Amino acid sequence: MYSLSPRLSAWLIGALLPLTVQGGSIPQQEYEQVLRSKPDLVHGEALFETCAACHGPKGAGVADGTVPAIAGQHYHVIARQLVDYRHDKRWDLRMEHFTDQHHLGGAQDIADVATFVSQLAVSKATDYGNGEYLQHGAEVYAHLCASCHGAAGEGDNRDGNPRLSGQHYDYLLRQMNDALEGRRPNFPPNHVGLLQHLAPDDLASVADYLSRL
Repeated sequence: MYSLSPRLSAWLIGALLPLTVQGGSIPQQEYEQVLRSKPDLVHGEALFETCAACHGPKGAGVADGTVPAIAGQHYHVIARQLVDYRHDKRWDLRMEHFTDQHHLGGAQDIADVATFVSQLAVSKATDYGNGEYLQHGAEVYAHLCASCHGAAGEGDNRDGNPRLSGQHYDYLLRQMNDALEGRRPNFPPNHVGLLQHLAPDDLASVADYLSRL
């Protein structure tokens, strides 16, 4: 019986391995390519005109939380979310449409628009919860969330932890519930585990607290 040489066998095994084993998943490869790109702010501003149709000319989103504030969000965070929308790792029909190859041709476009958005002045939310349990929300946040997202909800670009302060109350609350109900496939499992220990009133109080920072 014919047998393959050890070298050829090793090559075939490597060729047949899933991409996630060989060199990271396709989304991860694209994200890393974005981070290696040299952003063009002028082009990013031009690309942002499409984003502004929903997020507003200053990236402040919509008060009812249907569209998040993105102005001043960390570059690594924006880049990751755009890549995830392109690869079915985060779901929203509008965002999936406007991050496709027709609107964002590749890593360079993502780098350009993400950089422009990250340099917009941070906006302040205009919608909040009922304010009844703000102290409780602050305590829950300090205990469970501040170690990653910062004492003031400022997030961290290097580690890709999003800024949460000043985000719309309804948007924050919806994202937490989406994560718990499996509608945010890119939400870190350890974060989902933390949220599972919280009651609905806890989630609402944390969202209310963050929206007012």
